[in-house]
Parts: sequence; structure tokens; C-alpha cells
Amino acid sequence: MFHGPDAHPGSGSPESRPGGLAALLVSLQLTDSAFPSGFYTLSHSLEGYAQAGAVTPDTLPALLADLLRHGVGPSDATALALAHRAVTTGVLSDALRVDRRLHAAKLGRENRQAATRTGRQLLDLAAEVFGRPPIADYLRLVTDRRAPGCQAVAAGIVQAAAGVPVEQAVAADLFAFSASFAGAALRLRLTDHRKAQVLLHGAAPVIEETVRAALARPEADLGAGAPASDIMSGRHERADARLFAS
Repeated sequence: MFHGPDAHPGSGSPESRPGGLAALLVSLQLTDSAFPSGFYTLSHSLEGYAQAGAVTPDTLPALLADLLRHGVGPSDATALALAHRAVTTGVLSDALRVDRRLHAAKLGRENRQAATRTGRQLLDLAAEVFGRPPIADYLRLVTDRRAPGCQAVAAGIVQAAAGVPVEQAVAADLFAFSASFAGAALRLRLTDHRKAQVLLHGAAPVIEETVRAALARPEADLGAGAPASDIMSGRHERADARLFAS
């Protein structure tokens, strides 16, 4: 039977206690672009928009806001919050159910592949870095092919096991998504280094809004509503040349 993150020896270690500076440091490590989860290989459909001439430097902020509110927010951010809750309540089967639902809700092949590839990498490395039983337990489910291992679910499990409060965990992951989007825009020459920082700062209120919505959203409502992004991802799959995996 699976137990919560504090129901094992060593639960008094700093990373296992919820909140505080230790939790902040965990979030910073997990969402840093240097953390080798594979986020840097993703454009989150932005390359498809660029290939179609459907985005400009001026429309980047609106596109990012739409993806947060209608794409990653209702899907990945919501799944992360639910997976985090599964760890804190000690019911890992809830996370497994959310993982399968999230995977099924990702319509494009490359989006599903990107989610599971980065999720498995995150779980594998986090099991070694943090050494918390919930992470190893879920990694075994993924390795045994009983769970897809989507990145958002993996992030929820890892951050909960490491004592990061759920609101902070969701916000950190949404910021990582936004930073990855800005980095992709930079590599696609849709922005420069200075304007990328303006883009990220401007997204902060939308991230806050998206976090609140994700924390309140029930599992039955999990799923993105961003058809244009799905279309661009589908076109990207068949592009002659691609810089990013998604």
C-alpha cells in the first residue's frame, strides 16, 4: 500500500517538510532550464505557428496567454495539482487515473510523445536526486508500462514528495512552460533576449489566474480547449524540417 510523503523514515529532512525555503529551492531546481528533463527540445506548438506565418513578435504575448488559459492550464496544470493531491493523500492510484486521462486528452502524437518522454526523464532523475518513495513508486509504474508518465503528473508527484506546496508547484511548472515558450521564440527569432524577459514578466498575471483555476478545477473537467494549437502541432508533425520536437 502506498503511503504519503511523510510516512517513511527520514521524513524530517528539509526537502520533505512542506513550504519554506527548502521547498522554494526544490522548485527552482526542477524548473531551471539546466534541469535535463528535455523541456528545451519543445516549442509547445510555437514552431508550427511560425511555420504557418500565424504568429509575429507582436502577437507572442497573446498566444502565450491563450496557451496558458486554454491549453496547458486546463490540462497539464490541472493534472499536476491532482497528482500532487494524490501524493499528499497517499492514494497513488488517483495519480495513475489522472495520468491516463491526461495522456488520452492529448490529441497530437508529438504532444503525447513529448509529454511522456519528458515525464519519464523527470521521474528517473528525481528518484535519484530526491530519493523519496512516492517518486520511485510511480517510476516503477511507468517503467512497467502501467502508467504513461506524462510530465505534468510526474512534476506533481515529484514536487509533492519533496514537500513543495501545491500552489507553488503549479506556479513553478507554468513558469517553466512560459520560459520554455520564450526560449523557443528566441531560437525561432521571434524575439530577442530583452523582449523575452518582458514577455515572461507580462505573463505573470495570467500564470496567477491559471494557477487559481487549475487548483479549483475537478478531474472531470481536465482537458485542453486550444484547437488552433492542436492543428499547428499536427502540421508540425509533417513539416519537412523541424528545430523542435513539438
